[in-house]
Amino acid sequence: MNRASLDECPGYLKSYLFYMETIKGRSKTTVDAYYTDIKNFLRYIAYLKKAVPSDTDIGSVKIHDLPLELLKTVTLADIYEYMHYASSERSNSAKTRARKVSSLKTFFNYLVEKANLLEYNPVKELETPNFRRALPKYLTLEESLELLANVDSSSKLRDYCILVLFLNCGMRLSELVGINLSDIKDDTLRILGKGNKERIVYLNDSCKAAIENYIKNERPVDGLKDKNALFISRNRTRINKRRVEQIVEENLKRCGLDGKGYSPHKLRHTAATLLYQHGHVDIRVLKEMLGHVNLGTTEIYTHTSSEQLRNAAESSPLAKMKKMPK
Repeated sequence: MNRASLDECPGYLKSYLFYMETIKGRSKTTVDAYYTDIKNFLRYIAYLKKAVPSDTDIGSVKIHDLPLELLKTVTLADIYEYMHYASSERSNSAKTRARKVSSLKTFFNYLVEKANLLEYNPVKELETPNFRRALPKYLTLEESLELLANVDSSSKLRDYCILVLFLNCGMRLSELVGINLSDIKDDTLRILGKGNKERIVYLNDSCKAAIENYIKNERPVDGLKDKNALFISRNRTRINKRRVEQIVEENLKRCGLDGKGYSPHKLRHTAATLLYQHGHVDIRVLKEMLGHVNLGTTEIYTHTSSEQLRNAAESSPLAKMKKMPK
């Protein structure tokens, strides 16, 4: 949270955001998302409860002086009205509304159970909207091999190493750019994941070789602004997320795989899917490797491939039956 955003917050919202960041250990990105969700909710409540003139644009409502007393009047029916507004006026998808429900629940739970500022929790019985979980988009094994075989740039060893780690370790984009040299110990890599949670992933021979080759033959050593960063950009600073996205995009395009919705996060999907389908890795092991909190999040990678479906069809005892009735 930046200073300007905090200045726009009423005291109870500010303390909630500090709590989520410092006590619950949520990342800055997550806390910023909470802030956006709660800010928009408070704006709507101010409008709904007529705390601002009726002709006020909801998006321009100031919330810095919104009294806590107003929240004490919020009911479950008010929350439903807000969700309807989010759907009909803001065109929020079910998935987006589900995230807003999660934000509201943590916010009101904090006010009631931690800060003791409210006695009644209006979201206690609030249900999360159902939404269709799409199957993860991922590269096939052949496409993954093609991608690695055609890496080319002025920093070829670095870019190759980045792709190897994505496709073998299934790490998030923020986790990759945050890797330090000190995180690498023999065949292990310490990763700082979501919520500042640490985990250890093991490096296979491909990962170890790619890292060693990059460090030995290409990684700069002089004039670095962050000497501990593994991946260094052209201006000798730690590589940023946008540059990694560009590296992935450029190499996908070289293989004719651009325009298909692939991204660094899809490479994480690819790693998980290939490990499950080809490596036969247990889903519980996959959960720990990916840094998921809940097993349910990992289960999306157990989707059945078209090849498995084809094999199942061919396994039918009636598969060879070709005799037709006369």
